Amino acid sequence: MGAALLADDGTIFAGANVENASFGLTICAERSAVVAAVSAGKRRFLALALVAGRGAPASPCGACRQVLHEFAPDLPIRMASADGRTRDVRLTELLPLGFAHEDLIGRR
Repeated sequence: MGAALLADDGTIFAGANVENASFGLTICAERSAVVAAVSAGKRRFLALALVAGRGAPASPCGACRQVLHEFAPDLPIRMASADGRTRDVRLTELLPLGFAHEDLIGRR
């Protein structure tokens, strides 16, 4: 899968899946794009586009949903497949009860 993350200054950060034989160590395209953006000093995002293979458009995994929520809880996401199918959603639809750092303060 591939991802394109739009920062609030108009910069687009690309991401790609980085597969690993140990599946838990695989990095998804969405998180790859977020890491590239944060490494460049960007922390505010306007939209995310995802493209996967043929068939129904793929949505972000749970880990990616939570990471994206930290930066843009209501992020618009366009999911597309290589054969032209698309679906538009907001992150709040995919992760309705996400949490952020400030939700953890004082909880021990």
